[in-house]
Amino acid sequence: MSNNYNDIPVGIKLVQNLARQCCPRVHVRKDLLFKGSIFVLTFLAYACYHMTRKPISVVKSVLQGNCSTTLDCGYAPFNGPDASTLFGMLDSAFLFTYAIAMFMSGFVAERVSLRYFLSMGMILTGVFTYMFGLARTSNIHSLSYFILVQIGAGIFQTTGWPGVVTLVGRWFGKSKRGLIFGIWNSHTSIGNILGTLIAAHYVETDWAMSFVVPGIIIGAIGFLLFLFLVDQPEIVGCHRENSQHEQRRLTNESDAENNDNDEEEARHNASDIIYRPVPTERTPILARPAQNAQRNHHGQPIGLIDALFIPGVVEFSLCLFFTKLVSYTFMYWLPMYIQYSSTLGPELSADLSTLFDVGGILGAITAGYLADLTGMSATICTGMLFIASPILLMYQQYGALSVTISSLLLITVGIFVNGPYALITTSVSAELGQHSSIEGNSNALATVTAIIDGTGSIGAAVGPLLAGLISNTGWQNVFYMLIISDIIAMILLMRLVTKECSSLRRSVTRIRIE
Repeated sequence: MSNNYNDIPVGIKLVQNLARQCCPRVHVRKDLLFKGSIFVLTFLAYACYHMTRKPISVVKSVLQGNCSTTLDCGYAPFNGPDASTLFGMLDSAFLFTYAIAMFMSGFVAERVSLRYFLSMGMILTGVFTYMFGLARTSNIHSLSYFILVQIGAGIFQTTGWPGVVTLVGRWFGKSKRGLIFGIWNSHTSIGNILGTLIAAHYVETDWAMSFVVPGIIIGAIGFLLFLFLVDQPEIVGCHRENSQHEQRRLTNESDAENNDNDEEEARHNASDIIYRPVPTERTPILARPAQNAQRNHHGQPIGLIDALFIPGVVEFSLCLFFTKLVSYTFMYWLPMYIQYSSTLGPELSADLSTLFDVGGILGAITAGYLADLTGMSATICTGMLFIASPILLMYQQYGALSVTISSLLLITVGIFVNGPYALITTSVSAELGQHSSIEGNSNALATVTAIIDGTGSIGAAVGPLLAGLISNTGWQNVFYMLIISDIIAMILLMRLVTKECSSLRRSVTRIRIE
């Protein structure tokens, strides 16, 4: 008990002492209070991570030279004819570093306290965000400096996703997970909107503040997490949602030891069938060796190779590569594209681009709700990707006609582009991270999440880089690239869609027979 007490954050200890002194007779549901705090703190944390990624997309036009009379025209070295290429290098420095470091980050997250992991990651992310803005106040014009800052930011940004998804997976059960994650995942869009609005507010007066303010905010929220984040339910006397499942599994194993080998094997197989999550037809592309299947008992962290054998991890990882490619191309280039295709200035273009993230909120909630309703995550993703392709083409053709048409199409694009992206990175990752093949081992969450999001992040790095190169030949070619990416993502899930549809047909047939 003493060890658990020592692990309780200082802020929680203070709140508990105050509650005992001020309201000793008031009894509340402790588990609900801590779940609420985890929901809010992880929401704020990842919103801040995304908030610090957005300023670069807003200030690009000012750095390139489309500036007001209150600023010098452009900022070296980005005010030359090769500006698009240099911006592509900056984006790639951040995103490729992020993608590579993500795999290691998931490995580390399973083996350390997530409270320290997240709080330090947020504070150091704030430092590197601040350093980008410091370049203007210190009159730094070295491209190497900007690239090193982006590399540092990319490394410490990887602490966010494995940490917050693992925390939510530990504290919340599988009931209505898609809807909970869909609502919770709006932090991505909220962070993008806040980052855009903050950067847009300063972009035409002092673009350095577009980075300084988000850097200070994420550092402050990181310190808040250090004070109040409880990374294990057991630390405060709460139980995980899947504790009953694990207890039944352990009881079955104990009973099986008293019987012969045949009975033990039969009970183990029966337990697998009873507790396998719906749908059950997913089988891995990689055949899992028998010796690997027995490695990860009793909540031990798993390795990257073992995680690849979990059914569905390979398909969803590759799908996320292309869906995140599309989403991050919009994230990094949309304000500049709006300014290019319209008569709007940098601030108004940035403000209008936030509607893509508004659509993303609606898309995440819709995808999560439909996944809960049907249990067919791959089918939901495929359906939304199928609709996204013609919507992208419509926005490219008609988005510049008027602000009203552009606004409606941007919201619609956000729904169908970000819906699958949000579902895969949240509900699907959490489900696969606690798959029955690893006996609900929640310590696999960070590794599985890192593999899926890390693979997706490689696509996120490729997208903006290609957009910077292809835009020189015409923005319509950028949209063709995005449409092709959505089609490939859809094709990659067809195997799982077939399995889900087959499972649905068998279920309907069984109901009719009964």
